[in-house]
This record gives sequence, structure tokens and C-alpha cells, in this order.
Amino acid sequence: MKKLLFLLITIAALASCKKEYFDAGPTGSVDDASIYATTTNASNVINGVYRYLYTRFDNQNTPGQGGVMLMLDFMCEDVHQALASWYTPGNGTGGWVNHRNDSYAYVAYPFRMYYRCIGNSNALIDNIDNAVGVQADKNRLKAEALAMRAWSYFNLVQIYAKRYDSTAIPNTQLGVSMPLKATDQKLPRSTVEEVYAQINKDLNDAVALFATASAPSAANPKSHLRLISTHALIARVALTQQYYNKAILAAQQVIALGGTSLMTNAEYQSGFNNINNPEWIWGAFVQDDQGDTFGSYLAQISMDGNTSYIRGVPKRINQALFDWIPATDVRKTMWEPAPTAVNFPLPTTAFARTPYMSRKFKIKTLPTIGDVPYIRLAEMYLIIAEANARLGREVPARAALFTLAVNRNPSYVLSTNTGTALITEILNSRRVEFWAEGLRWYDLKRLNLPLDRTVVPNYVSASAGGVLQIPAGDNLWQFAIPLSELQANPNSVPNP
Repeated sequence: MKKLLFLLITIAALASCKKEYFDAGPTGSVDDASIYATTTNASNVINGVYRYLYTRFDNQNTPGQGGVMLMLDFMCEDVHQALASWYTPGNGTGGWVNHRNDSYAYVAYPFRMYYRCIGNSNALIDNIDNAVGVQADKNRLKAEALAMRAWSYFNLVQIYAKRYDSTAIPNTQLGVSMPLKATDQKLPRSTVEEVYAQINKDLNDAVALFATASAPSAANPKSHLRLISTHALIARVALTQQYYNKAILAAQQVIALGGTSLMTNAEYQSGFNNINNPEWIWGAFVQDDQGDTFGSYLAQISMDGNTSYIRGVPKRINQALFDWIPATDVRKTMWEPAPTAVNFPLPTTAFARTPYMSRKFKIKTLPTIGDVPYIRLAEMYLIIAEANARLGREVPARAALFTLAVNRNPSYVLSTNTGTALITEILNSRRVEFWAEGLRWYDLKRLNLPLDRTVVPNYVSASAGGVLQIPAGDNLWQFAIPLSELQANPNSVPNP
């Protein structure tokens, strides 16, 4: 018998309609046919899932997807702070210890978040064909749910399983449990190969449905998964699987679809807080009445959010990476090596300053309101550049890199780097470009690279419990499967 789980959250929507979504995971299911009786009702469900992605999970530093992005970046070398605080050993995963504790809150946080997205997507996929409504709306809703499920499994398999290795097909290492219907419960862990196969199938199916779908029914279409963002996810997945030709084609498709453009330098310095930025492909659209003063993304990473964490603990860049950025590159202005009241004005004297602190993120509206970037067009150019470079096609690799680099730095000239030096230039540009946007940990893992904080001149060892190096391929690159899941699901097994 299908099991209805408890109502998780009821949220106020535009035009005063209510959006409801349910707690559903690998050991639970959602079933209430009335919720999906019409496409209007089903739209409220998918809207609720998007809202959930920027809702605080538990503690201050768990602001939905934005919190996962920061949690993973604080496990790396480029985003750090001068003392132990949120995201570090006491209240996070930056010390590379807590994420191996199966009863730790930050182990359960991304696990439950993504499985709730999957559970609601499964229920929508199961029921939408029988809903009353226009077929184009049904196609859109199913496409969004398929893309959401694919994206959620993509995050889960990267966090909780070993990396995908294109030289070891099939990847038989354990992935994650993979319910594909609302009634699926207590499943064993599928292999990494099986999970990626399903991710790709869902994304391909979503693309086909989007071709005959209606436009998103949202206050801002970029807040919803669409055709362009689905192609962007295909590019990300292919890059992670080391399927470089596929990654190039998908990223090129994103560019060809249009509707986005690289930022101007002025837009680059505007605060990374507005989904209407022409470069954003997908992000969270946070309205003024939907913010969480202490539990939002910008309450953790902005330069001017009025919280004790922001005021007292500025976020810093790896000094060596900062030194790599050319002086004429707009990205150099995102951090200040020697901040003063003159070159780095702050709202009040209660705000601390520290060398190499960030001014990349600013609040859009008081107290800590602002949108959250999930995918930007810049990533597509860097995917094309990296994939071509790894295939030995250095001319198109340099050309793709040039398109982005000259936009950020008008003095940039076409790179003459070759081989490893070219790949390093591309990866460094990626590190700078997506600082605190959640890609670095995934990049280190997919490339089977070690973490090395000893090469960061301004890294404070104590801020990460003294953990400065993690070998490539170590079991530490897998989060523990949460104890709550292991207790509820006798068919699951822990990570080594």
C-alpha cells in the first residue's frame, strides 16, 4: 500500500496560492492523487520543490542548495576564512571529518534535500499524464520533474559515491538508492553506472518533452528548469563522465539556443544576486517576502549581509589564485588583498576586514535577500574549452577560452599555452569564475585530483582543524550514508 508521508511545508505563492510538497526519500513515498488532479495543482508541487531549494534545512548554514554549494567549496582550498566558524570543523565539513560521521547533521542535509526533490518529482511523473489540463502544460511539468530528478541524482552520486571513471566501464562501485516511482521504497544502492545511465535518460527525455511544452508558469522563468538549463546539465554530466565530445555538443547547444549573454564588467561587479542577470541560466528567484535573515545563501557569503557571521568572519580567496588573475581582469576586483575603509567600505564599523576578503556577493534587499546562481553561461565556454583541450583540440579550446576571458579582461590575448599548461589555465579560470558557486569540490573529484591547502599562502590551518591535504581517490571523497537511512532501509549499506 502506498504510504502518505507528512506534509513538509506550506508556502505562500504569488497570487496567494499555496504550494505543498512532501518529505519523500529512498525509504518513503508520496501519494495523494488529488494533488495531481489538475496541471494547476501539479504546478504548485513543482513550484514548492524550487522553493525548497532555497529554504533553510536546519541550521543557519544550511540554506538549501546554496548551502550545499558553500559546504563543498569550504572543503576545498579557494574559499576559506581566518578562523573556525560555520562550514568548518565545528559546524560543517571543512575539516574533512564530520562528513564521515553517519549521524552528523551535515551528512543528512544534502541527502534528504535531494531525495525530497526526487520523491516529489517521482510523484509528479507518475500522475501528471492523468491530470486535467493542456497537454503542453503536462509536457512541461513532466520535463521539469525529469530534469529535477536527474539533477538531484547527479548531486547525490557525486557526493555519496566514488567518482565516475570512463576508463573503467561499467562503473560497478556502489552509487545511491534510486527510486523511480513514488511507491519505490527500501531499495538497494544502484551502481554508479546505473545511476548515470538514469540521469542521462531523464535529461534526454526532458529535452524531448520540452520541445512540445508550454512556457514556465513562474514569476521568473529562469527559476525553473527549462530546455536551455537541461542542455547545460547534459554538458555538466558529460564533462563529469569524461565524455568530452558530448559535453562540447551540449554546451554549444546551450549557446546556440540564445537568450543569454556574458555579463558586462559592470554587471560582473553588481553583486551576483539577481536572476535577471543576462548570464544566468538557472537560479533561485528569492522574493523579498521569502527571505531568511540568517539562513539564506547571502547570509553566509555576502560582504554586506547584516548577520554576525558576515560581520565577523569575512570570506577569503586563495592568495595564490588571486595572484594568478591579471590586473586588468574584472574578476580581480572581486577580492581585496589589503582592505581599508577607503577601498572596501562596509555598512557599519561592526564589519571586520581581513586580507583577500571577498566583495563578489552582495545582498539585493535588506536584510540578506538575493537570488542564488545555479548555472551560468560562462560555464559552457569553459566546458567547451576544457573538453577540447583534453581531446587534444587546442585551437578550439583556446578560442572558447578567449571568448570568456576577453569579456572579463579586455586586455586578454589569445592563449599560446599548450598541453598541461593550457588545461591549467582553463581550470584556473574556472576556479576564479565560480568561486563560492559550488563547483571546485566536484572538479577535484571528477579529475581524481588531491586537495592541497599547503600551497595556499594565506590558508589558516586552524580554520579547518589542521587538515591541509587529502589524497586523490581516498575514501574521504565519499560522504557517509546517513545513519537514519541505514536504519530505515535494510537493503542499503554504508560507505567504506
